[in-house]
Amino acid sequence: MNYDVIVLGSGPGGYVAAIRAAQLGLKTAVVERESLGGICLNWGCIPTKALLKSAQVFEYISHASDYGITVKDAKGDFPGMVKRSRDVANGMSNGVQFLMKKNKIDVIMGTGKLVAANKLEVTDDKGKASSYEAKNIIVATGTRSKELPHIKQDGKKIIGYREAMTLPKQPKKMVVMGSGAIGSEFAYFYQAIGTEVTLVEYLPNIVPNEDEEVSKQLGRSFKKMGMKVMTGASVESVDTSGTGCKVIVKTKKGEETIECDVVLSAVGVISNLENIGLEEVGIATDKGKILVNDYYTTNIPGVHAIGDIVHGPALAHVASAEGIICVEKIAGLNPEPLDYGNIPGCTYCSPKWLQLE
Repeated sequence: MNYDVIVLGSGPGGYVAAIRAAQLGLKTAVVERESLGGICLNWGCIPTKALLKSAQVFEYISHASDYGITVKDAKGDFPGMVKRSRDVANGMSNGVQFLMKKNKIDVIMGTGKLVAANKLEVTDDKGKASSYEAKNIIVATGTRSKELPHIKQDGKKIIGYREAMTLPKQPKKMVVMGSGAIGSEFAYFYQAIGTEVTLVEYLPNIVPNEDEEVSKQLGRSFKKMGMKVMTGASVESVDTSGTGCKVIVKTKKGEETIECDVVLSAVGVISNLENIGLEEVGIATDKGKILVNDYYTTNIPGVHAIGDIVHGPALAHVASAEGIICVEKIAGLNPEPLDYGNIPGCTYCSPKWLQLE
């Protein structure tokens, strides 16, 4: 089974790269272990925005009188919000499946591992391993939720973003560790629908990647909603032995104990580089990222890497752009290298869309 291009991972970098390769006449396959569309479509950007839309609608209804409209007995349906979010994600994933068929791209379901510069071994969910060869292999395995060594996620009381999107019931109280895009978006969602949220940020300002004045304004808006915002603070420990959680938060004034139902760990993400054959093939990495040139080729000819696993902003549109550049270079075209100094980014919450360009 020989291909011109095999893409390992079907997120916004992987599936866009595969489509561009097919458009350029290259025989292409995609390897995916879970759902087409990767984390972004299934557990990240898309389903979180569906939840945020539900929160926004709920906020509008809750303040309908401000617009001269009377609404009686409006209640949030948390399971309904979760279901809508999952339905949106599933629809998007099915859309990627359609694009694969339309562009005659082979989809290989299973866990892929490099065994040589031009060879992948894919193990399916039944444990059967198959080998595939390609002139070019593009690694696009993305990232997962990062865990702090002293605060391990158990999926029930200490959760990551996946569990935050599919909780069986709405928590009354929640502590969110980390105020980046993931933490701030979930903090806003849960606070907007009635959960008492405490947002804990180690740095002096929330959304630390945004401009300081934007951060301060968002902090004021969060507090106006009733959210407790703690900056320059760190979660020292979480006791889950009782029915809920007892969270010890350290600030400049000392330690404070906060009780809640669930703790959302949103302290960042980590690249999926383990067990994909990088060491065996000899692919160079640095600080948890694969090293590549301007066209996303690694130190091993024929092996390329794009998206969150290479240095640069971990954003869906960046991964897509990198995938297109990588494939066009493979096909013999002359694409321009990506200008990383001119990339828009966005944190979705309220006030609407905090944007950094």
